[in-house]
Amino acid sequence: MKFKRKRHIKKLHELGLEKKKNTVPESSSDQLENASSLSSDLSENLKNITEKMGNSEDLVIREWTSEADETTLRVAAVYLSGLVDESLVNDFVSKSLPSGTSPGGGKSPFLEHRGPSSEKLRVLDKWETLITEILSGNTIMLADGSNEAVSGNTTGGKTRNISSPNTQLVIRGPQEAFNETISTNIALIRRRIKSPNLRIEAMRIGKVTQTEISLMYIEGIVNTKVLKEVKRRLHDIEIDGILESGYIEQLIQDQTFTPFPTIYNTERPDVVVGNLLEGRVAILVDGTPFVLVVPAVFVQFFQSPTDYYQHFLIASFLRLLRLLAFLFTMLIPAMYIALTTFHQEMIPTTLVISLAAQHEGVPFPAFVEAMLMAITFEILREAGIRMPRAVGQAVSIVGALVLGEAAVQAGIISAAMVIVVSLTGIASFAVPAYNITVTSRLIRFAMMILAATFGFYGVVLGLIITIGHMCSLRSFGIPYLTPFAPMNLSDLKDTWIRAPLWMLKDRQSLINHKNLTRQGRNQKPSPRRGTGNH
Repeated sequence: MKFKRKRHIKKLHELGLEKKKNTVPESSSDQLENASSLSSDLSENLKNITEKMGNSEDLVIREWTSEADETTLRVAAVYLSGLVDESLVNDFVSKSLPSGTSPGGGKSPFLEHRGPSSEKLRVLDKWETLITEILSGNTIMLADGSNEAVSGNTTGGKTRNISSPNTQLVIRGPQEAFNETISTNIALIRRRIKSPNLRIEAMRIGKVTQTEISLMYIEGIVNTKVLKEVKRRLHDIEIDGILESGYIEQLIQDQTFTPFPTIYNTERPDVVVGNLLEGRVAILVDGTPFVLVVPAVFVQFFQSPTDYYQHFLIASFLRLLRLLAFLFTMLIPAMYIALTTFHQEMIPTTLVISLAAQHEGVPFPAFVEAMLMAITFEILREAGIRMPRAVGQAVSIVGALVLGEAAVQAGIISAAMVIVVSLTGIASFAVPAYNITVTSRLIRFAMMILAATFGFYGVVLGLIITIGHMCSLRSFGIPYLTPFAPMNLSDLKDTWIRAPLWMLKDRQSLINHKNLTRQGRNQKPSPRRGTGNH
C-alpha cells in the first residue's frame, strides 16, 4: 500500500494536481466517474447508468429473463426515448435476445446469437463509450454475467423533412436543401457522388454537447495540405458546446478581425458536390443545415449554382451584374455625399439646380441624411427578418415607403437621398451569399464617413485600403483574391465571367495542386454536317 501511495503522489506531482493531506474522501459519484470498465453484474450496471444519466425521465430500461436449456439469463435494453426509432429498437432487441446460454468469460451472449450479422454491432466495455452511444440515439444491450455491452444503431426521432433552400434560391436546378440531421446530409451528397474515393471522417467536438462533425473530401482530388490543416484546426478546438456550424467557422478561420468571410457556407447539396469536385473540403455539423466549405476565395461568393445550369453568356452577364450590385451597395451613398458636398462641378447644371431645390428646406447635410436613412433601412430589414413571415416582408416594404415619403414631406430628408438609399438596399439583395452582402453594408458606413471628410479622395483611399486588406487575407493558405492576386490567366475562365463548359478543362491550380484535369480535351460540340431534317 505504501508503494502504491507513493506512486500515486508522484503521478499527481507530475500533473501539478497533488492533493492536500487532509482531503475529503471521494463520494460515491466520484468513484463512479473514476470507474472505467463495465461490471459483470447487470443490476450494478443498470444502477450506474441511471446515476450517470441523473435519473432522466427519457431514459428507458427494458429488462427480460430469457429461459432455454434449463438456464436463466437476465438481459436489458437501454435507450433514450426521444432519440430513437421505436420500430428499430424493437427489431434490434428481438434479433439480439440470446437463446438463454450464460455468457462465458465475461463475453457478451448477443454476438454469438446473431452469428454472421454480428459485425454490424459495436462491442463496448468502457463507461465513457457506453454513455456516448446512448446519448447518440443508439440502443445498448446488456446481459447478467457479462462485462461487455452491445450497441445497435437505432437513431430516429422526429426530424425535419428535406425541403427547398431558403437562402440560395435558383430558378433552374435541384430544389433540395440540407436539414439538421447529419446522416441525411451525408446521404444527399452520397447520392450525387457515387465514387468509392469519397471519404468521410467523423469526430466529436464539444465537451458537453459532443456534437458530431463529419469531414468530407474526394481522395485523389483534394488538396492534401489544406486537408491536413483542416484536421489540425478541428482537433485543436476545445469548447463546451457546438450549436451551429458558425461556431466551427469562427474557431478555424485564418483571420478574425476582418469583415470578409474566408469560409464558405451553403445549404445546397449540389454546391457542396461542386466544391468537392474542385478539390475543397466540406465540414458537416450535426444540428444545422449549413455546411462549411474550405478554402474559400472572394469570387466564389458571387457565383450561383444556376450559373452552371444555363448558357455561359447569361451566366457571365449575371455574375457581372452581381459584382456591380456589390459595388453599388458599398459606394453609391459615399459617392453621392462626395458629389453634393465637395464636387458639385462634376454634376450637370440642371441636376445641380434640381438637387439644390430639393435640399433647400432640409436642415441636415448630405452625410447626416444618408446615415439616418441607412440606419433606418437596416432597422427595417432586421425587423422584417425577426417578424412572422406572414407580415414581415410587408412591414419592411411598406415601412420603408411610408417612412421615406413622410420624411420627404416633413422636410427631414431630400427625395434624391431616398432614391440613393433605396437603390443601395435593393442592390444588396442581388448577391447570392448573405455574408458577403453584410460585408458590403458594413464597408458602406466607413466609405460614407471618408466621403464626408475628404470627398472622392477619401473614397479612393478607402478602396485602396480595402483591396490591400483583401490581398493580405488567406483561406487555409490560399490567397483570398485568387486567381487575380496572384494572377493566373488559365484560372480566369470561371471568375467574373464563365467560359463555355467545354473550355473548363482544368480545375483551379491554386486550389488543387494535383489531378487538375476534370474533363476530356475534345468536348467542344461539333455536330456533323448534313444531320437533322431537310
